[in-house]
Amino acid sequence: MESISKIFKIGHGPSSSHTMGPKKAAEIFEQRNPNASAFVVYLYGSLALTGKGHLTDKAILDTLTKPTEIIWKPNDFLSLHPNGMQFEAYNDLGHKIDEWEVYSVGGGEIVDNNNGLKTDPIYPHQSMAHIISQLEKHGGTLWEYVLEIEGEGILDHLKLVWQTMKEAIHRGLETDGTLPGVLKLQRKAPAYFVKANMQNKLAEDNTFLFAYALAVSEENAAGGKVVTAPTCGSCGILPAVLYLFYKRHNYSEQRILNALAVAGLVGNLVKTNASISGAEVGCQGEVGTACAMAAAAITQLLGGTTYQIEYAASSGLEHHLGLTCDPIAGLVQIPCIERNAFGAQRALDAALYAIHSDGRHLVHFDNVVRVMGQTGHDLPSLYKETSLGGLASMGLISRFSPLKKDY
Repeated sequence: MESISKIFKIGHGPSSSHTMGPKKAAEIFEQRNPNASAFVVYLYGSLALTGKGHLTDKAILDTLTKPTEIIWKPNDFLSLHPNGMQFEAYNDLGHKIDEWEVYSVGGGEIVDNNNGLKTDPIYPHQSMAHIISQLEKHGGTLWEYVLEIEGEGILDHLKLVWQTMKEAIHRGLETDGTLPGVLKLQRKAPAYFVKANMQNKLAEDNTFLFAYALAVSEENAAGGKVVTAPTCGSCGILPAVLYLFYKRHNYSEQRILNALAVAGLVGNLVKTNASISGAEVGCQGEVGTACAMAAAAITQLLGGTTYQIEYAASSGLEHHLGLTCDPIAGLVQIPCIERNAFGAQRALDAALYAIHSDGRHLVHFDNVVRVMGQTGHDLPSLYKETSLGGLASMGLISRFSPLKKDY
């Protein structure tokens, strides 16, 4: 497995795979073609189908400094991944001087045909079972395992990640108005935050949790600066639960960083053994993984054992199996924003359920990850970030014609 810093990337939304990845690819291609006079960029498959709503073209055009033509190929899929791109550079005479086939594979990561889906591993263990076995033999916790492998330097990155998460929550709670796009969706986080402060004790934690998750998700939808956790589309879940314990229950920064390390390890395992790409496995790979990461982080904060943390992560992912990725109008808004709020709540439930057990259960995390990967590959492409099926196929009718009935 790679460093958990690859799970926690800092950038601008609304999509890690459709915005951050293409932007990074454009930066690399222009750097290797400084004398080009013009560029042509072909967007294939999922990138073409939902690229407008995900601001893929804007991310590329804002990055490339020479005249650029975007060509959309929604019916064509390249071989390695549904999110394929072809960059071409031309000189003054209109002759092609370079080309590059590249893929955005989720979480802001890009690969090409030269390196395929190869990784730069630093972890010697590739499964939760092997990591737990290592800890049983030599002692330690999951966050100590991360520090042992990555070194103390990873804490500097986690501090920056945590600071960025907090800033996204603060901005989201203070910003009213309408999100960009045809849905004209109103921001809800400020209202939820106000109502949370007026709730009785029984309901206030849940309402604050909703407010924090909405704040980050709405910032992401508006193209704000967020942290992939593990993706932009699911970026509100982990910050919401961490901020709840930090702000409402006075947990220290160090304990938050330890929980972040555990969450990163969980996300890394899913990315290594299945996928975090909505275009590849549906939203179960995004919101499901984020819920598992957040559930593990909460259990760490609550003093759970390694087995209880594993149980919480397993539950968080298991109960999102089969979740489709079907954003209406290709925007990371409906159902994405609400899924972050409910994903945060489900993570809290999974952690509390696990912490009340002894950590023993039948379907372990590694098995759930494998099932998620297989389920994702079995899903029709309609339900994998193409906006061709599911809610995306009828959501606009519900939004703009509320009295229309299909029965």
